[in-house]
Amino acid sequence: MSENRPIDAFQRRVIALCGAVLLLDAFDTQSMGFLAPPMAEALGIPVTSFGPVFSSGLLGLMIGSMIIGPLADRKGRKPAIILSTLAFGAFSVSTVAANRLDELIVIRFLTGLGLGGAIPNAVALASEYAPPRIRAVLVTSIFVGMGGGALLATGVASFAIPLWGWQSMFYIGGIAPILLAIVLVIQLPESAQFLATQRRRSGAAPVRELFTAGRATGTILLWVPCFLNLIILYCILSWLPALLRQSGMSVSAGITAISLFSVGGIVASLSQGRLMNRWGAYRIILIEFVLTVVLVGAAVLAFRSYMAIMVTTFLLGLCVQGAQAGLNAVAALFYPTSTRTTGVGWSLGVGRIGGIMGPAVAGVLLQIGWTAENIFVAGAVPAACAALSVLCSRRLAVNRNPYGDVRGGRALQPQESAT
Repeated sequence: MSENRPIDAFQRRVIALCGAVLLLDAFDTQSMGFLAPPMAEALGIPVTSFGPVFSSGLLGLMIGSMIIGPLADRKGRKPAIILSTLAFGAFSVSTVAANRLDELIVIRFLTGLGLGGAIPNAVALASEYAPPRIRAVLVTSIFVGMGGGALLATGVASFAIPLWGWQSMFYIGGIAPILLAIVLVIQLPESAQFLATQRRRSGAAPVRELFTAGRATGTILLWVPCFLNLIILYCILSWLPALLRQSGMSVSAGITAISLFSVGGIVASLSQGRLMNRWGAYRIILIEFVLTVVLVGAAVLAFRSYMAIMVTTFLLGLCVQGAQAGLNAVAALFYPTSTRTTGVGWSLGVGRIGGIMGPAVAGVLLQIGWTAENIFVAGAVPAACAALSVLCSRRLAVNRNPYGDVRGGRALQPQESAT
């Protein structure tokens, strides 16, 4: 693919379809948070019992990312995306049929498997159809779907639940992916790079390949900040409304704060790739983690003012979600075609472990009497460790620095040519 060739209609369609997969993925994930109270009432169980329901969904996401990624590197991106999208759509619809808590836990786990398999494949396919000079821009841009899906879920819920009940959100969130999967069968191509690589790949296991050819240190230096960053991201999504309520603000303040966090993520996704192209992934992601340390520390003062916490939350959305989009793009650029989906999937999967652990630890801290301010200050620790990990990449990774010199879309071109 020529460096200077402009993006054409075919490539735009592929990238738009990948973005649509991420949008519906986020719609389902975000919906579960505000559907828990009416579902608990309908099932006759306390809402405090929904912790395992949330955890099972995240566990499914983690396992789906780690298992389906390697399968896709052997069988293809297109079938993996289609089957994953069908799976999370079908299980989303079936959530309505759950009558007991244990049934709900199993269904949400199965939904999570589909959700987890869809994201790394969409990222890999988008990167393989993006022109090299703007690859980072386009890969980070598809993550607009994540923030957009969260906002869409909030907007749809505001009119669908009063009219048709909480079940309508699962019908909408399930039927839409099934319809999208039909479109994907017709419109989504297989990766040309995958097809070319498949004809000459070795028999090595894709996960093992993440640690061969000098990539071991680079792999670890991607996993560490992903793990730490998703601790922060999921803590904010899971607990910010409750923390604001504890500080004396209204329930609507929590909803507004999460919406602004999502808007910040959308803005970050649109700008992250361009910033990385101009200044380098290493510099931009390092700055974002340093700013996150400052912002979570500043939240101690921001909790005293409605306007201050809203501004802080928006800026956190920019930094935290911008860094995550950047890390995902770096993973797609760092690994060769033969193991790209595995690399992205395992990076996200390891990150999901942080996503599971972070909210659980925050819940324990609340139970033992920590205040909202204390918890936000504690959030500076993973952000600082993530910044240190990125900082170390320059010294430790040497020739296989995962953050490379991502400027002008030329990240790790020797890797690409090796595929």
